[in-house]
Parts: sequence; C-alpha cells; structure tokens
Amino acid sequence: MTWLITGGAGYIGSHVVKSMTEAGERVVVLDDLSTGDPARVPAGVPLERGTVLDRAFLDRVLAEHRVRGIVHLAAKKAVGESVERPLHYYRENVTGLQVLLEAAAAAGVDSFLFSSSASVYGMPDTDLVTEDTPCAPLSPYGETKVAGEWMVRSVGRAHSMATACLRYFNVAGTAAPELADTGVFNLVPMVFQRLDAGQPPLVFGDDYATPDGTCVRDYIHVADLADAHLAAARRLAELAAAGDHRDLTLNIGRGEGVSVREMMDLIREVTGRPVEPEVTARRPGDPAQVVASADRISAELGWKARHDVRSMIASAWAAHTGAAVQPAE
Repeated sequence: MTWLITGGAGYIGSHVVKSMTEAGERVVVLDDLSTGDPARVPAGVPLERGTVLDRAFLDRVLAEHRVRGIVHLAAKKAVGESVERPLHYYRENVTGLQVLLEAAAAAGVDSFLFSSSASVYGMPDTDLVTEDTPCAPLSPYGETKVAGEWMVRSVGRAHSMATACLRYFNVAGTAAPELADTGVFNLVPMVFQRLDAGQPPLVFGDDYATPDGTCVRDYIHVADLADAHLAAARRLAELAAAGDHRDLTLNIGRGEGVSVREMMDLIREVTGRPVEPEVTARRPGDPAQVVASADRISAELGWKARHDVRSMIASAWAAHTGAAVQPAE
C-alpha cells in the first residue's frame, strides 16, 4: 500500500519518511514547503507541493498515487504564536484536517494516523500523564490538537477507517545531518542559535512549582518518534485489512522528566561551550511539568524509546557543527 505523509519535508516528517522507506514502505510526501525543505525528501520519493486546504489538489494526489493510508503531520506548532494568531492556527490545523479527512473518506482511505501533541493535556496534576488523563489545553495550538483528535476518531468510525492519534512529548535530536531541526521553536536549536550569536540562552520562567523552578518535560529522540510512527502505521494497516476500525490514542515519550535547567547543564557538557542562561518571563501557555506514561504504546505496539537525552543533544550538536552524526540505530 502507499502512505501519504503530509509535512514529510519537515523536521519530524522527514524522519518518518526515512524510517518508513528504510523499512520498505511505499510513501509519497505532501508539503507546502512553508517550513519544509525539499532536500530532506529522499531520491525516489514523490514530493507533491501543495496545501491540505486544497481539496482538488488532495483528490488528485490520493487518486494518482493510489493512497490507502495517511500519516498527517502538517501543522502549525508554535504555542506562543498560536496565542497571538488563534484564527490562523484553527484554519491551518483544524480546517486543513477537515478538508484532508473529507478527501480521504471520498478516496476510500482505510488507515489514518494523526500527529497530536502532549499539549492536549495542558497542566495535568499528576506525575505521569496517561492517555486517560483529562485533556485541558492551555493554548490555541493545544486546542487544535484536541479538536483534531475528535475529528479523526469520528470520521474513522463513520467511514470505516482504522485511526491513531499519537501524542508527542518534546522532540529533539537527529538521525542524519540533513534532517536536523533548523527551526527555533524547540529548546535545543533555540539554545544553539543563541550560542552562535554570543547571547545567553533564555529560560522562560524559573518560578514554577518544580524542583529547580524551571519547566520539566519528557524528551524523545526524533528517530524513536519516527519508529513509533512506523509501528503505528503497520498496526493500522493490519487492523484495516482485518476489518477492525478501532481508534488508538498513544503517548510517545520516555517517562522521564528533565528540567530546562538540567537540559542547559547537559548542553554545556556535550558542547563544551559556556552555557549561562538568562531567566526571562514565562511564555503564555507553558505548563510547569508534563511527563509521559509510555506503558500503553509499549503494550499496543511493542515500542519503547531507545535513546537518552544526552544522545539527542549530541546528535543535534554534531549536525549543527558539521560533525558526523552517529547513526540512530
């Protein structure tokens, strides 16, 4: 079968493409290239440039490539920007998903994997967040992911699709230099950018109710995340082939919390550069602590994260400085 990967020229999407193609899956990439880079798409993988808001474009792509499954990663994802531009985020993330699901249903797609986020949980009052933890997002970005999950599950039930919503925690690292995170929305590349500019890295608030006052997150290597997509996609294909159109909701994390200050210390150790952060105001929509329980994905897919936080930082730094990235095996 052929899988359509939306956002497949982006940081996470390109790693998913790598994992799936190396495992022998047939894929086609759809990306509007607003943040994606066509150089990330492997030779031999078709790249369709366009937006999920364009129904006619989607109909053509799904028909021409005989797509049976979709991995939907294309989305706007900056929490702070979503607070400032909520309508833009709802249009891109919710309306775009609606149009894609309409096209998928019309084309007879039977497997649909949705890129969700730990942001759906908001500020959960629990040490480990399970998939049954109530959703209470703190930002429009998180709200769009909750709404997206609702749509995916409802459309799956109505149109006989096997569906999965994967709730990512904090993604870092790279499997290859050309696939590295070049954005400035995630902590590690943000720190690298500040170091390059001779500026202190920023810590957004140090007065949270956490052991050292800074936010605590669960970090996941992007190569592990990509392998989770492969495992989930294959499970959906198996379910669809058996006429089992259930929906899966799965956390993707390591189950280990690391504070921003601890991350700064690890970055200092890995890079050998002086990292003396500057504390600034909290960002709107940032919860104090969000750490995953990964028990359900382990039981459902047999998946478990293999890489630690130090390897995430080391691979990202090697790519940033032009050194050889050790393969994420």
